[in-house]
Amino acid sequence: MPDLPQLALVEIIILAGAAVQGAVGFGFSILAAPLLVLIDPRLVPGPLMAPGLTVVLLTAIRDRRGMEFRGLGWAVAGMMPGAVLGAVILSSLPPRLMGLLFAGLVLLAVVLSVGGLRLPLTRAAMAAAGFLSGLMSSTTGISGPPMALVYQHKPGLNVRGTMSGYFVASVIFTVVALNGVGRFGGEELRLGLLMVPASVAGFWLSGRMVPLLDRGYIRPAVLVMSAAAAAAVLLNG
Repeated sequence: MPDLPQLALVEIIILAGAAVQGAVGFGFSILAAPLLVLIDPRLVPGPLMAPGLTVVLLTAIRDRRGMEFRGLGWAVAGMMPGAVLGAVILSSLPPRLMGLLFAGLVLLAVVLSVGGLRLPLTRAAMAAAGFLSGLMSSTTGISGPPMALVYQHKPGLNVRGTMSGYFVASVIFTVVALNGVGRFGGEELRLGLLMVPASVAGFWLSGRMVPLLDRGYIRPAVLVMSAAAAAAVLLNG
């Protein structure tokens, strides 16, 4: 259990991560996970599930008009085998190697996107993005960039709505998986619930950021956060 100064710092980190998640559509784990590990490794990954699920649920409800259910279904269908395969790979290959590989792929995708690459929003593209997100989630703890890069040319409402729906399914699936390997139980839930109020506050703050980002800044935000995710994985490795 973190002491009071540490707990205050944890709440600030969660608030910032939830604000970015609610405004951009992803970014909670990118900001929160690396910093919380430095404070107390027990805070990651299990306890992060409660505040993470809170902000993605609230965002999904707020931006439900932008949720594209057909693409979302294919992404979730791809995510589940990707997460399982990631767990299998993680047991046989060094995590650092997988992290470096995925970070390199994300950075390459960001560079190609800046250069004008535009992926079609087909069923295959959504399933592939979901699969890679699940694979990255199991091996690096960061899952947003593949989905975000596919959706980067969509309006902010569609990005936030669809990705929030995806993350609701992803977090629930992750909780079940963590519970199955003994990494999510009463203690993780108790620690996570302590972070929920900061997650709600961060979501509220994101509502003040959304009008600004929706003036044409959602795509730059997606590219910056994707590059930041890759950098976080590289630094951690």
